Amino acid sequence: MSDRGVDLSALPKEVRDQLAELDLELSEGDITQKGYEKKRTKLLAPFIIQTPVAPPQNDAQPSAPSSSSHAPAPANSSRYRERRSRRTHRNGGTRDDRYRSDIHTEAVQAALAKNKEEKMALPMPTKRRSTYVQSPIETRTPPDSSSGSEDETSARRQSSVVAPQPQVHPYLQSPDYWMNRSAQGSSTSSSASSTLSHGEAKPQPQSQPQPQPQYKPQYQPLYQPHHQPLQQPQQLPHRQPQEQSRTAAVTDMLALSRIAPSENSAPPPDVTAVAPPSRGPRVDLPSNAVARGMSRGHSRSSMMETADGRGNMQRVPVNSRVSTKIQQLLNTLKRPKRPPLSEFFTDDSEEIVQVPQPDPNTPRPEGRQIIPVKGEPLGVVSNWPPALQAALARWGATQGKSPALTALDITGKPLYTLTYGKLWSRSVKLAYTLLNKLGTKNEQILKPGDRVALVYPNSDPGMFWVALYGCLLAEVIPVPIEVPLSRKDAGISQVGFLLGSCGVGLALTSEICLKGLPKTPTGEILQFKGWPRMKWVITDSKYLTKPSKDWQPHIPTANTDPAYIEYKASKEGTVVGVAVSKVAMLTHCQALTQACNYCEGETLVNVLDFKKDMGLWHGVLTAVMNRIHTISVPYAVMKACPLSWVQRVHMNKARVALVKCRDLHWAMMAHRDQRDISLASLRMLIVADGANPWSVSSCDAFLNLFQSYGLKPEVICPCAASPEAMTVAIRRPGVPGAPLPARAILSMGGLSYGVIRVNTEDKNSALTVQDVGHVMPGALMCIVRPDGPPQLCKTDEIGEIIINSRAGGMMYYGLPGLTKNTFEVIPVNANGVPIGEIPFVRSGLLGFVGPGSLIFVVGKIEGLLMVSGRRHNADDLVATALAVEPVKTVYRGRITVFSVTVFYDERVVIVAEQRPDASEEDSFQWMSRVLQAIDSIHQVGLYCLALVPANTLPKTPLGGIHISDTKQFFLDGNLHPCNILMCPHTCVTNLPKPRQKQPVGVGPASVMVGNLVAGKRIAQAVGRDLGMIEDQDLVRKLCMWPTVMHQYLTEALQWRAQTDPDHALYVLLNAKGVTVGTATCVQLHKRAEKIAAALYEKSSINTGENVVLLYPPGIDLIAAFYGCLYAGCVPVNVRPPHPQNLAATLPTVRMIIDVSKAACILTTQNLMRTLRSKEAAASVNIKTWPTIIDTDDLPRRRPPQIYKPPTAEMIAYLDFSVSTTGMLTGVKISHAAVSALCRSIKLQCELYSSRQIAICLDPYCGLGFVLWCLASVYSGHQSILIPPFELESCLSLWLSTLSQYRIRDTFCSYSVMELCTKGLGTQTELLKARGVNLSCVRSCVVIAEERPRLTLSQSFSKLFKDLGLSARAVSTAFGSRVNLAVCLQGTTGPDPCTVYVDMKSLRHDRVRLVERGAPQSLPLMESGKILPGVRVIIVNPETKGPLGDSHLGEIWVNSPHNASGYYTIYGEESLQANHFNTKLSFGDPHTLWARTGYLGFVKRTELLDASGDRHDALFVVGSLDETLELRGLRYHPSDIETSVSRAHRSIAESAVFTWTNLLVVVSELCGSEQDALDLVPLITNVVLEEHHLIVGVVVVVDPGVIPINSRGEKQRMHLRDSFLADQLDPIYVAYNM
Repeated sequence: MSDRGVDLSALPKEVRDQLAELDLELSEGDITQKGYEKKRTKLLAPFIIQTPVAPPQNDAQPSAPSSSSHAPAPANSSRYRERRSRRTHRNGGTRDDRYRSDIHTEAVQAALAKNKEEKMALPMPTKRRSTYVQSPIETRTPPDSSSGSEDETSARRQSSVVAPQPQVHPYLQSPDYWMNRSAQGSSTSSSASSTLSHGEAKPQPQSQPQPQPQYKPQYQPLYQPHHQPLQQPQQLPHRQPQEQSRTAAVTDMLALSRIAPSENSAPPPDVTAVAPPSRGPRVDLPSNAVARGMSRGHSRSSMMETADGRGNMQRVPVNSRVSTKIQQLLNTLKRPKRPPLSEFFTDDSEEIVQVPQPDPNTPRPEGRQIIPVKGEPLGVVSNWPPALQAALARWGATQGKSPALTALDITGKPLYTLTYGKLWSRSVKLAYTLLNKLGTKNEQILKPGDRVALVYPNSDPGMFWVALYGCLLAEVIPVPIEVPLSRKDAGISQVGFLLGSCGVGLALTSEICLKGLPKTPTGEILQFKGWPRMKWVITDSKYLTKPSKDWQPHIPTANTDPAYIEYKASKEGTVVGVAVSKVAMLTHCQALTQACNYCEGETLVNVLDFKKDMGLWHGVLTAVMNRIHTISVPYAVMKACPLSWVQRVHMNKARVALVKCRDLHWAMMAHRDQRDISLASLRMLIVADGANPWSVSSCDAFLNLFQSYGLKPEVICPCAASPEAMTVAIRRPGVPGAPLPARAILSMGGLSYGVIRVNTEDKNSALTVQDVGHVMPGALMCIVRPDGPPQLCKTDEIGEIIINSRAGGMMYYGLPGLTKNTFEVIPVNANGVPIGEIPFVRSGLLGFVGPGSLIFVVGKIEGLLMVSGRRHNADDLVATALAVEPVKTVYRGRITVFSVTVFYDERVVIVAEQRPDASEEDSFQWMSRVLQAIDSIHQVGLYCLALVPANTLPKTPLGGIHISDTKQFFLDGNLHPCNILMCPHTCVTNLPKPRQKQPVGVGPASVMVGNLVAGKRIAQAVGRDLGMIEDQDLVRKLCMWPTVMHQYLTEALQWRAQTDPDHALYVLLNAKGVTVGTATCVQLHKRAEKIAAALYEKSSINTGENVVLLYPPGIDLIAAFYGCLYAGCVPVNVRPPHPQNLAATLPTVRMIIDVSKAACILTTQNLMRTLRSKEAAASVNIKTWPTIIDTDDLPRRRPPQIYKPPTAEMIAYLDFSVSTTGMLTGVKISHAAVSALCRSIKLQCELYSSRQIAICLDPYCGLGFVLWCLASVYSGHQSILIPPFELESCLSLWLSTLSQYRIRDTFCSYSVMELCTKGLGTQTELLKARGVNLSCVRSCVVIAEERPRLTLSQSFSKLFKDLGLSARAVSTAFGSRVNLAVCLQGTTGPDPCTVYVDMKSLRHDRVRLVERGAPQSLPLMESGKILPGVRVIIVNPETKGPLGDSHLGEIWVNSPHNASGYYTIYGEESLQANHFNTKLSFGDPHTLWARTGYLGFVKRTELLDASGDRHDALFVVGSLDETLELRGLRYHPSDIETSVSRAHRSIAESAVFTWTNLLVVVSELCGSEQDALDLVPLITNVVLEEHHLIVGVVVVVDPGVIPINSRGEKQRMHLRDSFLADQLDPIYVAYNM
């Protein structure tokens, strides 16, 4: 043996697998001993001779193989795969390798090679392992890997192409090393699948030879790649003479087939020229290099920003897996797009779509106008019957014993034979029964002309024949349909539409079929969705009545009444009925008889569906006319025994066989199972789908294989047909020895423009088509333009074939509008003048007339995808996809292509069923190669490529893919893919041009004139005057404490404790609505004194030091706050850590304590235990806490004094909050600001001692804290406190409280409102029954620091309207870090108004009001009334100049309650000056403003305010820090998130952010994980449609992953940091390439 000295166990796995395969072949007799040894020696040769390892080649240059080592093609060469698939079939596995189109294979391979230089490391999707768990292969029904339906064209012509293996870096030699490397890549659960996503090549031994494609040359030319590599392997010299001689032979044949054109017409284009075949050189694909993150010194984009302990932003280098992938993605996006976009966006233009400029090189038709093509005259034969029924009557009487039909059982053996005598007698019995025996004697249910459905299974042709001819004899119109199997059948409701439009109320079926129909529990036939009510009639012989001797069926001469209706499914899925008249049925049979030269008594094998199309026309109608014996081979038999039809031809010496390409492939696969067969008897092999452009390879391959079995080349007869025009053309059976018909080799580029060009340059993108013969006898044919008026095409133009013939459909039954456009077409010339009177019928086929009036078909209208003004044929795209090797990823017959309309153009989508054993990496590699191949060969970008689990696509009755249902599933998000690849960046070329920002600067137009800026009203608004009351007598009368004397809240509390000690300021409720705590003025004062005394006792705590308050929402917090003020300390209110989630919440507490340099912590006993617990020690260092004082059981002591600050400008407290951008900011609030804010709120909301308000808010920062702790002490009103966490145990607590206490004014947060909306939405009746009444509520104000959530507010109002809640009550407030309350909807003044703004303008920072419901409109609600004493102005954030009211700008605020500045350890004065004390660059240069950091605008409304002036409303649009700058435009995350949340029912919440220039969308999935991948295309679609942005990354996560702060706002920057640090544990991450 040749393996001496070779350690087999040390060989690479691929080689060991090949050796094992060889051994298996030897054991099964597939290879001789000699061949086995020869192959084994070749396989082991590289490992015996120690070849030195070559240094790694430069990626751009493929290495030339060593000339000394003639290594064999390894295991994944096509011959090996073919052999393996045959063996698999014998062993009962799934069939796979049925398609050979070496042309296409070669083209795809060369196209992929051409992409080699550009090929980037594409990031592979990250998937959680549980997302798609394949069930074991044994438990699955093997999917029908080849389908048999009419629309299933993909299964007919394919081939395999060798995958050029990537070169491998030397350090990836060992699989173990590589696996270890993968394992270290990540710690999350998604690591196993995502480590490959860096684009690293799979390891291969350096010495393994590259595979060579093996194929047999055919008549078509083989393609050369457009790009020739620098080093070419040597061509095999002995092949060239053969190929040249064959080329010469083919050229001679083609020369004979041309007919000289007439002198007065332009010659048809010569499309039959053959280029000399030449082997394309072998090309290697480079390995995918990993795109590394950029170094810190070179780019800011590789840094991630995080907040450090002080709230400052730190730069952290990002080197996680996710950011590497994003870097790879960015690299792939740097590739130039097609077509190139123009440079810049003109600022004020309203255009949306980039209109591509016409390409001057676009091919245009140059020939003359086509002349209609006439078929040979229809011969008149004396004994042709006057009607088809008459033919049956004749044969039934004279040739009763003659066999009409043989049906086969499931094993392929004859089951029964129906003679012409039996067929006649049973049909007569059925006709008699239908007309006379249904219903009562007086009532005839069926009358001639009524429509009846024929429901028979494919396995029972006999019953169908009897039913069809019985209906024809009874003169009722049969409508054959498929057997409905369940309520969820694909397209079942559309069949109902057909039955309804045809007025069908009766269905004929067999007893067995009826038993199999789905039934209700009572045993009745199920009412199928969309179907009319049906009566079912069984047509088995035993149920039929024999007619009386004198009854004879009426057989009139064929007329124009409908004979039968054939169903047809359109591209959109609608099913219509094509009515065929009696004369058309007869004429069609006569034309077929003449064209196919049928003779009496011939035998015909029919593999097609006998209910429609060619199967019905040839196998049922024409067969009876000519007394032909039909052998019907059902689909089920073909699945079990693919060779059964060939065996039937052999056994019955059949003269004609009626097949599809699918059947040719099946026979080729299985032919080795049977050697003694002969096809010599065949004179005609009709290929029903021979018009399919890729059928040529199927016919050639079948001929090559079966020529040795007696098959003659001239026997193969492709034909073209459609339900409307019936048979359009058929190749006549040839004479032995005649030259074979011509081939057309067309340029795909030309075809996409509808022009015929002989392909000469790029052999990759050529399409070889065979002719379908001549026009049918008695027919006239034209080619017209498929869109617009039916204008005649030029001779070199592709158009729709239209036919005028007596043998065609007459109408779409019951649909006159559709009928006119299809069946009554009158072609016009270039001037629009009709060329005649006679109407033509549209065939739906695209084609042209070649030399000698031969008809060529290049596709169907239904399979046409119009992308960017170019036509692409779905079948061609499928063929290209399936020519990408290796196809072990998908089932060949289960792939479909359709287009969806997204952003004003069609986008191409490919969906295929993935094999259960395909790995993630293989699938991803195959998908990315398909993208490249289609882009290169067809010059069209794929939008989406989805792989679904086996057996999950909706099927047509004969096993094909139901395309329209698949498309609907895709659009509805019900496809449930297991792998998906979106490539919007490549194919979306009509985006608006990016906007170029104009240089900012103050120009001469910005001169102030009164209140105008550049001719527009300045955008500013003012609250009413705050006013100071000086008169002491008036103060006492009004029971108000004098604001001038008492500037401090401490004085106010002492004053209240003296003047009204027992007035309850606070009432605290628990989840049951029971009062668990109250605080009167004097109680609060005394509790504050106790805490102040405790602070004074601690000698370590000095006046002015910061003290952290750590309390749950309640009265303890309020007492501690005033205790701090009494002691002269500065309180810092902090949300306590969550005891169940210390790890996440305690570090924030620690950070605030550290940043604020707190001297001590005031808290409760429980929280003190928590802070010192072991659990806390796991998160923070608990030994370094400042002094902790437990305030639960303090002794009753009074402080030595109550501190009074020397000036009101001193700090009263610090307000800490984490902003939505993840910044921790503390602001200093002075005593003066506290007094001014409380006074402002008091005036706005009219708060007095007699008032009660309810507060359901978090009391830790902002306006929530002010309302909870400060406002009551200032104004004296009673506050009912409802801690928001109590709502978790009792949702109705807040609403019940409002009703019980008859509250007029209440304050809540959006999270509380959302909780009530979601949780109580269905319980309004129950609440009503409990007596909850909200009619008392005058104002319900939502406290927020964001744009008002209009949808939530409206939902809340609508839901609780039944409980008496006024729609006017719900309003909103707005505050920011620099000013805690800018707006607050008060009790007086106009209602909040809503406006609709144009989103396109908003992206340009313009405000354009539009009507409600306008496209691209965004509703915005006013953010409450501006508080007394507050002024706002809208400013350009870059120039700092005031803006007009039609502009969007930053909101600046001037008010006595502005915060004093940021609290930082190291005073960043510049930051403070910038935010808190800023002046306008022009206009009013003296006023000091604070910058809120929010964008908004001011609009003057028609409403009047309290002073009688027109009211200026402030609209907040969003945070400036959060806006996304993309394509030069400004986007607001919430707008994109709103669109995303609408995209699919399973999206609970979503958030968006950018990383460099990529838009990342994170969506929480609330459905099952199998929905995860459905979200990717829907999210991409909706963002593209509504925002004109391409999503770069889609991340699907579990519910609750998007962080939300206490105010219910999304923390998008935290989310971004978690994503980049790979901490999200996503269900799926899709990188849209």
